[in-house]
Amino acid sequence: MFQHITVCLDMRGCPNRCRHCWIGHAPNARLPKEALIALAEAFRPFAKRLTVYDWYREPDYGDDYREMWELCGRLSDARPEHFELVSFWRLARDPDYGPWLASLGVRRAQLTLFGGRARTDQYTGRANAFAEILQAVEVLLQNRIAPRIQVFVNKENLGELAQVEALVRDLDLEARCRAFGEDFDLFLHPGSCDGENEKLYDIRVTPEDLEKIPPALAARTLRYLQRESLQQVFGRTEQALCAELRADASTASLAEPNPVFYVDAAFNVYPNFTAPAPAWRLGNVRADGVEAVLAAYAQDGSAAQRARRTIPLCDLAAAQGDGQSQRLFGRDDYITYLLNRACR
Repeated sequence: MFQHITVCLDMRGCPNRCRHCWIGHAPNARLPKEALIALAEAFRPFAKRLTVYDWYREPDYGDDYREMWELCGRLSDARPEHFELVSFWRLARDPDYGPWLASLGVRRAQLTLFGGRARTDQYTGRANAFAEILQAVEVLLQNRIAPRIQVFVNKENLGELAQVEALVRDLDLEARCRAFGEDFDLFLHPGSCDGENEKLYDIRVTPEDLEKIPPALAARTLRYLQRESLQQVFGRTEQALCAELRADASTASLAEPNPVFYVDAAFNVYPNFTAPAPAWRLGNVRADGVEAVLAAYAQDGSAAQRARRTIPLCDLAAAQGDGQSQRLFGRDDYITYLLNRACR
């Protein structure tokens, strides 16, 4: 019995194939609502409180998004939150979507850029993504929802940050958000190094790259993330982290009392620590049953959890780390990167 379980079923998938996506790419499915109902009922006996979502890649992707939102609410003891994650794909296509978001009380919504038009299309994985993001900005503003821009930064797109700065200025986002009482926020970050983003390991930023970030974007980032320096945002060098971890013989259990589970379209279950990869698979709801899946989670039974519980950090770093690399990482993200490498 867990205090609170959150279950997210990948019912529709995602229209994008983003190169930075920490969840990774998988085929899109179209599962019936009965699948979500059955999943909720299967997990319910094992949680004092249950929260159910019909997505973990792209919110509101299906045309029945309003019906599914209400269904998730009925299936949940603790009602789902919409957070600030929205579908720019739908904002560019569905005139009812913006007003619906506003009716839920959404006041800010996050959109992602990677630089200019061509670069953003490239990294989003489909043509016209940049144009749709601009459409989404206008729809959000019309519905008094402030767009928040996140920008993933690596060596490939570092030179295009000035285009992002110019776009913010040309769209007058600061004043237009302030007109209805909201702040405009923007922040830069490198992203984690798992899922699709791990493939960009070779072009992660290094310390000298931080000096190339436009001062205005740096200031916005520090203000939003409440950091004092870009070094705190982008992390420490792999060389420094490797040296630190090679002196650390600790292990850890990753099981938590309030877990979140990702369930793919084939009903395989993964904890939401990182990308749903084979080493993190806890079992299959239909083949193994929820009780066996939860027992595997609680006992660190997936291969990755077992590795983290039994292999000291010093051994992970010695086997998988690059003691000379100047690439920047947050400490926890770096440990996950090493763990995923070791499991493969």
